[in-house]
Amino acid sequence: MKAKVNIRIVFLAKSFILLLLFTQCGSKSKETSESHSYNIVFLHHSTGFNIWKGKTGNIGRIDRMRGKEYDVPAWFTDFNKTHGTNYRITQQVFPKAKPYGWNNYPYDYYNIWVKHGNADSYKEEPTLKTLTAKYDLIIFKHCFPVSGIEADLGKADIDSPEKRIENYKLQYEALKAKIHEYPETKFLLWTGAALVKGETTPEKAARSREFFTWVVNEWDEENDNLFLWDFYELETEGGVYLKDEYAVNNNDSHPNPEFAAKAAPLFCQRIVEVIETK
Repeated sequence: MKAKVNIRIVFLAKSFILLLLFTQCGSKSKETSESHSYNIVFLHHSTGFNIWKGKTGNIGRIDRMRGKEYDVPAWFTDFNKTHGTNYRITQQVFPKAKPYGWNNYPYDYYNIWVKHGNADSYKEEPTLKTLTAKYDLIIFKHCFPVSGIEADLGKADIDSPEKRIENYKLQYEALKAKIHEYPETKFLLWTGAALVKGETTPEKAARSREFFTWVVNEWDEENDNLFLWDFYELETEGGVYLKDEYAVNNNDSHPNPEFAAKAAPLFCQRIVEVIETK
């Protein structure tokens, strides 16, 4: 009888040890998964949100209630499953309509991130001091009014919200210097969204091409923590206007769902390239 009791005690002890080891292994896997996560934030307004939604932005309300993901997060869900990665992407309107105002042009990033960059936030918008503490990759962009560029006056002013190349260049240089202060965080900037022909002039369109060519060929540097996605080129295909077939209509410069469906996976692939660039 005593021998049987001992055998039972040994069996139970072994079972407990195996259960404990299994539990520890499970905890370790979860911890490892969390520690290997890569946190990404996409700061945008309406044009960016159209790309974020892609073709899924057209699905019906019932499908949305069933939890179907928009194209960009769905792409990363599939990518993570296939590659064993934990790239976690979220999106955020930046800046909000209130209290800052619905403006995300070179002046506004300079104003929030550089001019007021020593604070944690400015008018309820997070500065890089706050964002870099939470995210490994920060993606930011401008909406299409950025391309409505007026002629230079010959008196560049970094503190001017006027859309002129001379002001944009000073603000971009200041932004790059600020971004270089956070070398452990990567940044991905979209070149600006373009305007359809019906919403601009040939002169403004030519200036937008001039400025974003400067961004790609001169402002961008190799071997730093700042990367580009050439959205302007994707929309214009070598021209100076958002192509009509990519727009909501001839007088609306928002990208249509067909273009968004094409652009969303390209955007995701660019993000992965940036993450995996050493």
